[in-house]
Amino acid sequence: MSADIPAKFTGHAAMGPQDENKFNLKEHAYTPRKFDDDDIILKIECCGICGTDVHVITCGWENHGRFPAIVGHEIVGRVVKAGPKSGHKVGDRVGYGAECGSCRKCANCTHDLENYCLNGNRGTYQGKTNDSVQPFTQGGYADYYQASGHFAIPIPDELDSAVAAPMLCAGVTVYSPLKRWGASPGKKVGVVGIGGLGHLGVQFSTALGADTYAISHSNSKAADSVKLGATGFIAAADKEAVLAEHRNTFDILLVTSYQDDMPLSDFYLPLLKIGGNIIIVGLPNSGLPKVPGRALFGKSLSGSLIGSPAELRDMFKLAVEKGVTTWVETRPMKDANQALDDFAAGKARYRYVLVNDN
Repeated sequence: MSADIPAKFTGHAAMGPQDENKFNLKEHAYTPRKFDDDDIILKIECCGICGTDVHVITCGWENHGRFPAIVGHEIVGRVVKAGPKSGHKVGDRVGYGAECGSCRKCANCTHDLENYCLNGNRGTYQGKTNDSVQPFTQGGYADYYQASGHFAIPIPDELDSAVAAPMLCAGVTVYSPLKRWGASPGKKVGVVGIGGLGHLGVQFSTALGADTYAISHSNSKAADSVKLGATGFIAAADKEAVLAEHRNTFDILLVTSYQDDMPLSDFYLPLLKIGGNIIIVGLPNSGLPKVPGRALFGKSLSGSLIGSPAELRDMFKLAVEKGVTTWVETRPMKDANQALDDFAAGKARYRYVLVNDN
């Protein structure tokens, strides 16, 4: 390894399952896996905090975690080492989202659907590496990151690193299904939940030309929704009033919030017109509620998982063209615990990004 690159990378790790009310990450050094010809090493500038980070280190989603765990999969930095088959060069500014590897050979991978790899994709953290020294990947709450260059996405010059970082996961998580299911001029789209995902969902849906409605439980996000470019705002607390006005009118509902009591049958599905689709990208710990078959007549219920490298590149192009941006608050990387505490308490408006002192 180069004299300028340490033999061990250092990050802020959960040494065991965390208490969501008080995080206790500790400094942890680890030896990266063997460097391959298609790998790059990134000196990390910043890393966004994603809800998945919290779920993993608190062992949510029935996840049992691999510890010590350095999380973070909204990573932006500069290439400091590039393998001859990586497709990148030293000095490039690139980013990693939630995926850093796949088989690259299956029917999905060969059709720009690496995020749905039939042989299992590799997570940017917690992913199995088949390496005896470092058997699973460590994430971006750290100083360096190493992975396949295929999954490193060039960051447009027009975007600040801290603005771009959350788009690598939160951004493409909403962009991919909106694009795939046809958000476009003449379509009516509802984005449910105006938070880290939803505030980007409103912007990307609008950028794709759809009439976009922000849907939130109360009026507290109404003013922000207007600033984000929404066509309209719907306060969902009075479901009957909302249904009286909007029943059978939506082409797409993008559900971004984590609701254990998600009102699929009595609220979301009735809002759809025939041929409409609900796309769920925010999964509760308890799973989805049962849906009577009749509620799905002529309508669809779908899920979506992050996005492919090709979709990430397209997303950044659209973001630059249409002025899509992330509402971020930066925090020093060393203050990761406090940032996670605040994130779990719902204080982010709408994304925290941890920044290294490079």
